[in-house]
Amino acid sequence: MNKTGTLFLVATPIGNLEDITLRALKVLKEVDIIAAEDTRQTLKLLNHFDIKASLTSYYEHNKVEKGNYIIQLLLEGKNVAVVSDAGSPGISDPGEDLVKLAIENGIDVTMIPGPVAAITGLVISGLPTGRFVFEGFLPMNKRQRRERIEALKDEVRTIILYEAPHKLIYTLNDLYKVIGDRRIVIARELTKKFEQVVRCTLSEAISLYTNEAPKGEFVLILEGADKEELIDAERKKWDNISLEEHVAIYMDQGYDKKESIKRVAEDRGVSKRDVYNKLMLK
Repeated sequence: MNKTGTLFLVATPIGNLEDITLRALKVLKEVDIIAAEDTRQTLKLLNHFDIKASLTSYYEHNKVEKGNYIIQLLLEGKNVAVVSDAGSPGISDPGEDLVKLAIENGIDVTMIPGPVAAITGLVISGLPTGRFVFEGFLPMNKRQRRERIEALKDEVRTIILYEAPHKLIYTLNDLYKVIGDRRIVIARELTKKFEQVVRCTLSEAISLYTNEAPKGEFVLILEGADKEELIDAERKKWDNISLEEHVAIYMDQGYDKKESIKRVAEDRGVSKRDVYNKLMLK
């Protein structure tokens, strides 16, 4: 039985060609074929490092046809490298689909790690890095877009987004309308000569890019919601109903009185004894 080839996900520089790794260069030289999101862009990289290789395109609009073609090559024992225009393939590009196909067909998949714009932007943002959520590009569909932003409104982790220059001002406005004014870091041309990192609020960013045409690909690092403010808001919503009504909500859900009182106390940020005593006095 013939051994299948290996699918190599190869991270490439996000701007500065000196960020390529020695291992990435070795793999790109040795594989049988390179599947590139944009063959013209990848050819610039290969020419810079004097790498002669067979190229095929693999991008969003041909991923079904080309995905099957690449899998067939792998099943025949060929080794294939996948690269995106910049950064790590599989992050906000169809490399994700090819990985799934390879795994379904019992093909080995490995990663040649390297630059990721989202992480690069995050670590230089000055915002908390211990916990974060990566959202990539927001949906184009207006309803889906608003639903996604609504879901982020109460997210306490730092939020990372990607955005194209022609949509930046729309995204900033949409974020501001739903989640209000919050700190944001806007990074562009990362690792390049004209790298720019703007640290401001959403309202300040809207003002800036209303008067200045955005250029380049953007990484947006948005401050998470304030946990204490969320807790206060959650507790305040119970101010308009009585303790009896509050307890009844949980009892209607099937909890016994003791558990209902415990949950009411947690909701209101008071002790179970306080809730019990106030109920007994009525």
